[in-house]
Amino acid sequence: MKIATWNINGVKARIENLLHWLEEAKPDIACLQEIKTVDEQFPREPIEALGYHVETNGQKGFNGVAILSKIAFDEVTRGLPGNDGDEQARFMEGVFSIEAGALRVVSLYLPNGNPINSEKFSYKLGWMERLEQWTRARLALEEPLVLAGDYNVIPEPDDARNPENWLNDALFQPESRQAFRRLVNLGLTDAVRAVINDPGTYTFWDYQAGAWPKNNGIRIDHLMLSPEAADRLVSASVQKHTRAWERPSDHVPVVVELR
Repeated sequence: MKIATWNINGVKARIENLLHWLEEAKPDIACLQEIKTVDEQFPREPIEALGYHVETNGQKGFNGVAILSKIAFDEVTRGLPGNDGDEQARFMEGVFSIEAGALRVVSLYLPNGNPINSEKFSYKLGWMERLEQWTRARLALEEPLVLAGDYNVIPEPDDARNPENWLNDALFQPESRQAFRRLVNLGLTDAVRAVINDPGTYTFWDYQAGAWPKNNGIRIDHLMLSPEAADRLVSASVQKHTRAWERPSDHVPVVVELR
């Protein structure tokens, strides 16, 4: 089973790239972030024509997540618990039936948090704390769980081509990285790092300053696996070639294969 994550940076603007990639990569489940559209305007028809079930948690012009699955959904939960006043569409969980029982897959889009001297950084850290609490409860179920998405966190210096350029950025602050490590310490496995040791592995290249031609990238898109999912990990890959497509997203897909 292939499970993927991709910050599409506007699904309507990149629909042709998305359809091409779905036919090329053939993921069983694909988690999208930054769909930037309300649910009613999500271009579901051409995706459904490829055999996918589509569930979305959209927001006009900003944020928004989706899960595309060749397996029918048993349950869908939208929104991260813990803050009833949070209206940003950043989280959705799908539950699926597989031979081993239940499979839980989350598409998440963690807040950017910049600038760091603003309430946006506090919101980021609060969101990560809520995610930690939610994950701890889900891990107690002892089921395969995949937390897939754009975490907006550079975990280690090796995850940036030029880490010194990110010292004042919310993505690389000690508090952000510590919150990410607390997630890992719950028992999650960073699927890419479990398989790929290359320090030059990136998932995002800014549109500015020639970042893509210079390979000035960072790794912020992660698939985190519960122990029950990590036991089934076969492979992980970063599909860097999509960044060279016409009108690309500034992120590329990351794919894991589970038995």
